[in-house]
Amino acid sequence: MKNWIVGAATLAITACSPSTETEGPMTKTETADSPAETQMVEQTEGDSRIWLEEVTGEKPLNWVRGENERSLARLEQDSRFANLNNQALAIVNATDKIDYGQHRGGYVYNFWQDGTHVHGLWQRATLDDYASDDPDWDVLVDFDALSEAEGENWVYKGVTCMAPAYEKCMLTLSRGGKDAAVRREFDIASKSFVEDGFVVPESKGGVEWVDADTLLVATDWGGETMTSSGYPFVVKLWTRGTELAEAREVFRGQADDVGVFPFRVEMGDEAFMFAAEADTFYDTGWWYLPENGDPLQIPVPSKTNFQDVFAGQAILSLDEAWTHDGQTWPKGTTVSFDLKAFVANGAIEAVFEVATPDARSSVDNISAAKSHLVITMLENVNSRVFAYSFDGAAWSAEPLSLTENGKISISSINAHSDIVLANLESFLTPDSLVMVDVTNDTSQVIRSLPDRFNTKDLVAEQLQATSKDGTQIPYFVVRHKDTKMDGNTPTLLYGYGGFQVNMQPSYSGTLGKLWLENGGAYVLANIRGGGEFGPDWHQAGLKMKRQSIYDDFIAIAEDLIASGLTSPKHLGIRGGSNGGLLMGVMYTQRPDLWNAVLCQVPLLDMLRFHKLLAGASWMGEYGNPEDPDEGAFLASISPYHNVNAARDYPEIFLMTSTKDDRVHPGHARKMGHLLQELDKPFLYYENIDGGHSAAANLKETARREALGYIFLMQQLMD
Repeated sequence: MKNWIVGAATLAITACSPSTETEGPMTKTETADSPAETQMVEQTEGDSRIWLEEVTGEKPLNWVRGENERSLARLEQDSRFANLNNQALAIVNATDKIDYGQHRGGYVYNFWQDGTHVHGLWQRATLDDYASDDPDWDVLVDFDALSEAEGENWVYKGVTCMAPAYEKCMLTLSRGGKDAAVRREFDIASKSFVEDGFVVPESKGGVEWVDADTLLVATDWGGETMTSSGYPFVVKLWTRGTELAEAREVFRGQADDVGVFPFRVEMGDEAFMFAAEADTFYDTGWWYLPENGDPLQIPVPSKTNFQDVFAGQAILSLDEAWTHDGQTWPKGTTVSFDLKAFVANGAIEAVFEVATPDARSSVDNISAAKSHLVITMLENVNSRVFAYSFDGAAWSAEPLSLTENGKISISSINAHSDIVLANLESFLTPDSLVMVDVTNDTSQVIRSLPDRFNTKDLVAEQLQATSKDGTQIPYFVVRHKDTKMDGNTPTLLYGYGGFQVNMQPSYSGTLGKLWLENGGAYVLANIRGGGEFGPDWHQAGLKMKRQSIYDDFIAIAEDLIASGLTSPKHLGIRGGSNGGLLMGVMYTQRPDLWNAVLCQVPLLDMLRFHKLLAGASWMGEYGNPEDPDEGAFLASISPYHNVNAARDYPEIFLMTSTKDDRVHPGHARKMGHLLQELDKPFLYYENIDGGHSAAANLKETARREALGYIFLMQQLMD
């Protein structure tokens, strides 16, 4: 249930948003330079490039436009660009892509974009019709028409509808893709916004239905009601017919929290209201909000995630060990307790073990259907899905007969139905959407993507490298089966390594068409910092232990070179958001290993990240720059502060977005300006709209993909 927080989330490869100590900004290698030779940027207040943090300032944007013009002139004038751009555009605008949807109240709701519907359509069809080859979609909102009528660049950011009918909704609309959004009441039956209905002005935050005439609202209430991370910490109850300013406060967190977010829990015909108080990105207080009376905190460890409710049991995943009533459950375990009993008496009675993964597996997803709790497990980074039952005294599980050796994602599930929609894919197998009846473990494929690229003679294999401390780090390689191991294969290595985000095999038409078909190999790293093997895998790279993540990535690169697959001349790397930080660290620590660095919507100034937009929320991941020890470590790895004026570097391509209100574009701007002053090779592209995904429409998505792959081709293939 971490979807209430919009932190530094991973960027999919088709969309491109910390245990060893080090002795300085580099690992100990023969290529490390003397610290005295390092061009250290003046820190914090002395930073001469802070002016570039003024997001829409005339002077910064003039610099941006100049760098955009320079970089686009080179990339778009490449004779291959037009073809790559057209291929990417055909893939993202394809009308034969899968129309994924959310099954609610007998309907499937879908958001659709293509070349005609640039801003998109929100539409629905009955479940039976959706299962057919040609659903009869009923369009609820045409966002292109809405944007034109209102003179706005509306980007659809989701919807919150009241169960179980799902006819009353709060629609979330973002200007240009920002996280801050407007929320407006929408009536499904009339397909229109409700006149004089609920409207919450633009802000980060969220809303939740209490009943048909009442909302819980977390927003910017004015004054001191937003945290240092830029999220609300005050939740109020808003009754229809009253002004938002008259809403009654029901919960207040702290200004130094990450944020507070309301949510609704249903048990049978009853609904119960809760709030998640995120003290840090990984420490959360879970509060029951009674209709009358004071909030009541659930007495569980702070590193606990409230996942769902099934059979009256609250389902928790533990990121730290929990001892209750003399029994201890290790981190990584999923447990449950009687939620209604807690609501009644304020205490947790019996706790039941649901699932405990082993050292090379983890719980990937937990969601409740009507008759079963559905859990997706990762076993050595491959998916398996289980249906769990509870008999009042113990949990039992049966595997669902879905394809293994790939990625399985539950795309739609709800507590009022046993019909589950699941997506199956792998590197070389296009997505298939499967409708599953969990009551009898039957399934049918209702949608399949056509091949977007030629997979003939391609192979995907899982290998592992040994990191500096001896840890075995898995990674996947996709290549031609007859690849000559002579070091000449252009190879793209992708990584993320943070926030307990899993990197799994997935099918990407743009990667396949624009890179693999042109002779490139692709490598996906499962480095520490992710959640592939549970909370220990993530926590091994937190804060001052973060160098282990970078050592893992370096070990994979060295393994690829040692195997003969590639060489530094032909090896490039790519990552976005937290993965952009990874790219920056790899650029400064081991420039000898690569010839191209594609660094997208990145964090790069690790001494000021906590002062920029949502950055303060990530101190639980990276540490606090103002803490003497953590700050010293961050200074040692901060890419912006560790560029060596006397050293040669590969070309880096910095990509960001002006409208990104999560990871500040100042990170990329300041890094680019520094490299410009030092006369280091770099390219820069910042698009005006797009938010943290850096693309507000599919045309821009295709363009960014083409730009990235042209850069990689120029550096690794030419």
